[in-house]
Amino acid sequence: MAEKEKDKGTRVLTPAGKPAPASGSAARDLEEKKARIKKIIKILRKEYPRPRTALNYRTPFELLVATILAAQCTDERVNKVTPGLFQKYPTVESFARARQEELENDIRSTGFFRNKARSIIGLSQMLMAELGGRVPDSMDQLVRLPGVARKTANIVLASAFRKAEGIAVDTHVRRLSERLGLSRQADPDKIERDLMEIVPRSDWLDFNFLLVDHGRKVCQARKPLCPQCAVRQLCPSSEKFSRLFSGRK
Repeated sequence: MAEKEKDKGTRVLTPAGKPAPASGSAARDLEEKKARIKKIIKILRKEYPRPRTALNYRTPFELLVATILAAQCTDERVNKVTPGLFQKYPTVESFARARQEELENDIRSTGFFRNKARSIIGLSQMLMAELGGRVPDSMDQLVRLPGVARKTANIVLASAFRKAEGIAVDTHVRRLSERLGLSRQADPDKIERDLMEIVPRSDWLDFNFLLVDHGRKVCQARKPLCPQCAVRQLCPSSEKFSRLFSGRK
């Protein structure tokens, strides 16, 4: 039986694991969010007409490795590391046979290199042993791989396979979801569940990339550029940040 969430802002789950029907003010709040997010997405699509991952890759496996390397690291840094990395290890099998210490040195500049090397070697060995070296195209199979959680799986599914099984929640999506009043949660899985309830499924593929682009260009972590924000009229945080950084009370 699915657990019943009691956290503020989380809908209770039924035994089937689906959100229980909202009622009263909760239902009105949900409908307001659904209407507002459609407007936000429409505006962001105009601002960022080509939403895609910033990671460079040629195959689903290269994207999987690059996404793991991107944890706690910038995409720009990863893109500097991967050309030489994929030249040295051109196949899944070559990664599966890699020496831990040597791979650690190859990816050291991306940070957390020991855990990342262990995950990459482990998932490569698992792919070779169980899937013939092929990256699976389903959430259930992807999250079985070492070092692969829902965020990584969602990015691979959306970008490499154009499949929408969820919404990747990274630091940008988590920050913007709070500022835009889309979720009150802190846990990425709970944020994803909130987003999946209000974002139209037809927009799941691009939603992460739209928020990442906006988060990098405008809604930055330390100082959001609210006066330049195309969705400021739909953002409950815009007035607060405008006052904060203008010195007004």
